Amino acid sequence: MSAPHTVIVGGSSGIGLATARTLLDAGQKVSIAGRSAERLESAAKLLDGRAQAVVMDAANVESVTRTLETIGAFDHLVLALGSTKGAGPFALVDLAEVRQGFDEKVFPHFATAQAALPFLAQDGSITFVSAVTAHAAIPGTAGIGAANAAVAALVPILAAELKPIRVNGVSPGVIDTPWWDFLPADVRTSLFADYAAKTPVGRVGTPDDVARAVAFLVTNGFMSGEVIICDGGLRLAG
Repeated sequence: MSAPHTVIVGGSSGIGLATARTLLDAGQKVSIAGRSAERLESAAKLLDGRAQAVVMDAANVESVTRTLETIGAFDHLVLALGSTKGAGPFALVDLAEVRQGFDEKVFPHFATAQAALPFLAQDGSITFVSAVTAHAAIPGTAGIGAANAAVAALVPILAAELKPIRVNGVSPGVIDTPWWDFLPADVRTSLFADYAAKTPVGRVGTPDDVARAVAFLVTNGFMSGEVIICDGGLRLAG
């Protein structure tokens, strides 16, 4: 019996890369996809050449379809695409940036999941990666939270509509990944310290923390329609 095959879109860094490593270590076959050939090459080296790396622009439906045709049939799809656009105070946030956040996250998640259906095993799964901003009342996250909430909302709807394909999601909290590279190093360090102090577990998360949650949903055949909030309890902070 061949090993299950998982395709991870956004697999060249951060949560996607950590998920690839976790599933490979569990004996799965893994393909990672992303826009940058250079980052994919680096990721493949970090994975000791165990994963297939394919260039794909998830914002381009034609690119998605061509890439999935190249990969062929597979068992599980993980969508670990992110966007930094849309954050900021509601009274000031630029609507164009909010729209860009949807263009970079919501529509690629939607379109890639849709395009994957002809290639996805009927006993397989789709796992969306949203964010805690979809669930927590954090000031300054109305725009980015709306995008993440849209992704999380797909989970129960598609779990009911696409059955027996399982559909789940993970909403990470503050995770130490390259997602934060848009901030200067000193600002990032200060922000992480602030979030760690607010979080019940006393730290920000690691990509491996979230990867284990994703792997659980991929491998547990009795999980469908659920979104795991993997945030160290941040949403509980006052």
